Amino acid sequence: MTGEMKDRARRDLVSIVVAEMFEKYGRAPPMDKRAQYALGIVTLFPSLKDPYSKKGYEHFFDIDSNEGYIAWKIKNTQRELSNGGTNGGRRRSSHTTGSSGPNLEREVTKVQQLEGDQCREAISLLKHSTDNEQTFMKMRETFQHRQKLIHDPEQCSTVLTVFPRFLDTKGLVAQDFDLLFGAETSSKLLEKWDFLKAKVIEQAKDISKTPLLDHLIQSAEENTDEDDEVPGWDSDMASLLLLVYLLPPPPSGKKGAVKISTREAVDHVVKFHKLSVCLANVLEFAGTCAKSCRSLQEHSGPNQRRQPYILAVGTTRKHIHEFYIALDGDLLPCKGKSSLSAFDELFKAHYVFGISYDQALNGMYTFVQTTIYNIDVGHSHETPRVKDLRAKLLN
Repeated sequence: MTGEMKDRARRDLVSIVVAEMFEKYGRAPPMDKRAQYALGIVTLFPSLKDPYSKKGYEHFFDIDSNEGYIAWKIKNTQRELSNGGTNGGRRRSSHTTGSSGPNLEREVTKVQQLEGDQCREAISLLKHSTDNEQTFMKMRETFQHRQKLIHDPEQCSTVLTVFPRFLDTKGLVAQDFDLLFGAETSSKLLEKWDFLKAKVIEQAKDISKTPLLDHLIQSAEENTDEDDEVPGWDSDMASLLLLVYLLPPPPSGKKGAVKISTREAVDHVVKFHKLSVCLANVLEFAGTCAKSCRSLQEHSGPNQRRQPYILAVGTTRKHIHEFYIALDGDLLPCKGKSSLSAFDELFKAHYVFGISYDQALNGMYTFVQTTIYNIDVGHSHETPRVKDLRAKLLN
């Protein structure tokens, strides 16, 4: 069978497989048998195979980490049997993060770098430079110094003070990301999203519906009216936000901790700030709204959380005047004018500033990292949900 398998059918299949293993091997089936059943599933149903995994079936069972749908079902069934049929406690992951993702300090040797007094002179010059060409050149030449600063726990919070041009010069985040990974990797999202968007929308239609999810799907398909009571995002932003529903926030894992909802997690990606039409016209004529936006107390100031998000400033969600990356109480202007390019810069900001993913968005960002940008493939921990979604979208 090569057709797509819905989530409910996949859950039923895993339940049947685990029930058979319990019958044959008892309540603790051998690890090799679990792997054999996982291989059997993707052999019988090729559309479930993950093309980026080493063996293709690790999202059903990964023998190295003892994770996957089969492992989860076995643990839950064991817990239910131990508790007399009640499902007590939460699933916890034993995985520890490896050397991958935005926190990893990466060596870049292909760019000529300034050192010592020359580097200090360039940093001093950058603080007062108004020449864009000179700014980009000096930022390139001080890149390695900036990366060391970013990955120093005692100095990382000073990076926007030492390099303030991030706050008023568009394109510097993209340049640093290019220096880390190269132009080919840097262009992945803008190249791939048209191919992936329709498939993401179709997958979202299989999720249990909520009013916000329905509205996002309609916006992604461009089926909403301008006169809607709650105007939606444009098609690209709406479809990107559907990834949050397809890869929702994980359980908190801590007793007494409040689990964030998917709807709340969406606000961790992008926030909308409404401008009056009159003010928007004035700002467009002036060519910038940086000073106006930086004065917004809810998005700036010393008490803002470190994980970045997009601030979209406009008259409606579909008519955005400027996009910013809100980071550490500051607003970094986005170079691109589209929502897709703004999300591209948001993702890149994690790597440029060495910032871990928001816990509520870890699944979504990890999917974007490995499946779209192809960064640290095989080295980053991916949940079975991430691998499963990739298999659905790419097969």
